[in-house]
Amino acid sequence: MAFSAPSPVASTSVDPLRCPLCGQSNQCAITAGLAPESCWCMGADIAPDALAAIPEAQRRQSCLCPRCAAGQFPGRAPATTTTTTAPRN
Repeated sequence: MAFSAPSPVASTSVDPLRCPLCGQSNQCAITAGLAPESCWCMGADIAPDALAAIPEAQRRQSCLCPRCAAGQFPGRAPATTTTTTAPRN
């Protein structure tokens, strides 16, 4: 699969150095002028729901940050755990 860099910024409201979901630094090696292979995302599993949460107008404009890419982004319901206990007599 060929790497596709973010598209040129179409709007001044999109910062290619910031995550479109949380606004924090996306830590993108490519926007820092480094080789694509050196970017954290090349070895990461990107949560499909994180990609789906990017507003349409901001897609392909900037990269997700590691936290949001892992599925821990603002507005997402936190993961819940269920604990089962034995009934008390």
